[in-house]
Amino acid sequence: MAKQKIKSHSGAKKRFRFTACGKIKYKKAGRRHLLIGTSTSRKYRLRKSAFVDKANIEEVKANLPYGR
Repeated sequence: MAKQKIKSHSGAKKRFRFTACGKIKYKKAGRRHLLIGTSTSRKYRLRKSAFVDKANIEEVKANLPYGR
């Protein structure tokens, strides 16, 4: 019998990307609405993408079994 494929987590698929060297990249939350009260410096910091911390890498990889 053939080995079954594991399903990827739909929410994780939309939020995380693997880089060529294997790091996990994501966009920061807080840039969708209610931006008038937010300071310009905070909006500037939220513009940049970030990498997943070491503590959470295994959790993300478990949700995306076919990532790098």
